[in-house]
Amino acid sequence: MKIFFTIFIAVLLFGEGSSLEPTQKKNSLKDSISSFNTDTIKSRLIGLNKKTPIDISYTPELEELIKKYLNNRKKFFNENSELINYYFPIFEKALQNNKAPLELKYLPIVESRLNPRAVSKVGATGLWQFMYAAAKENGLELNSYIDERMDPEKSSEAAAKYLLKLKEIHNDWTLAIAAYNAGPRTISKAIVRSGGHKNFWNIRGFLPYETARYVPSFIATMYVFEYANEHGITPYKEGFSKNKTDTIHVKEQIAFSHIARFLEIPLDTIEFLNPSYIHKIIPKINNKIQTVTLPEKYTLLYAAREKELYDYAEKEFESIEKPLPDLYSINSKIIYKIKYGDYLGSISKKFGVKISDIMRWNNLSSDKIKENQRVIVFPKRIPKN
Repeated sequence: MKIFFTIFIAVLLFGEGSSLEPTQKKNSLKDSISSFNTDTIKSRLIGLNKKTPIDISYTPELEELIKKYLNNRKKFFNENSELINYYFPIFEKALQNNKAPLELKYLPIVESRLNPRAVSKVGATGLWQFMYAAAKENGLELNSYIDERMDPEKSSEAAAKYLLKLKEIHNDWTLAIAAYNAGPRTISKAIVRSGGHKNFWNIRGFLPYETARYVPSFIATMYVFEYANEHGITPYKEGFSKNKTDTIHVKEQIAFSHIARFLEIPLDTIEFLNPSYIHKIIPKINNKIQTVTLPEKYTLLYAAREKELYDYAEKEFESIEKPLPDLYSINSKIIYKIKYGDYLGSISKKFGVKISDIMRWNNLSSDKIKENQRVIVFPKRIPKN
């Protein structure tokens, strides 16, 4: 999938190196990175290749990427070790359920840098950076309240299934990873142009630049994690884990802020655990069970005071002057061509949607549009003319 990969290359996954406390440790770490040679990298890549069905081959460019990531990794690990600790078990469970290589858990680092709310310039969203069409094809729900591309568990399950489909198409996990970035048709075309080769490293020269770099970046990321100890890296940090949370069925519409105030839970904790609710509101949809994930110590309290909590939420909603947006399903997408005299306000009225939604669907940073420009709209109503 084409997503944050370009940004990923620019900031290089791990950001800028940050200093270790003692100068001595900093120098010894630097030495450990610069001192290991090509033979060491080749040997370790052979070791990785033996433990995974993903085809890993040495190239000088891959060696440079590995060294670059090692030199610049410190800030990333410092800032994201708890995220790694929380998300990796979720990724591993989904991959294992679908009999996919567990090493694919490193893809969301390349895709989104472990940000469940990441949105690319082309609209790819979530940890696994699903585009709209791929999300729908793989069973993810999108409506005015919910974007399951941002749900860590559901998107991971969908990504694992999608990667398995790509593997079945190309009969190769490395090509499946490339297809995840570029799409299966692009890979098929590259195979034809290469004269029929079906190995990523043999068709790489016929792939788009971004995809040609994507697989090596994934492998370099895998190397850094798999050989973290050898380079004095501690990527995993004890902290908040999925095992310390529980999921509750929600019977009435309720906002995160209601739960936070009533049960005295930090609002940012609820937001972190439930990123798929766009407006931070859990809607009530007929015949559809909604859930909320909370730290397990609060789930018994939620259950014990559930009726009081819903009554409180109802009163809070009634006090809001503006009505909440009606739920609508994002099933029918239209591409609207901007006409002379159109502006976002007129388009929003025409289709019964919010200006902010049009901007979000099209990743617009301002309300400026121009004639003949095309915008994506998920209409609540279709105008007669």
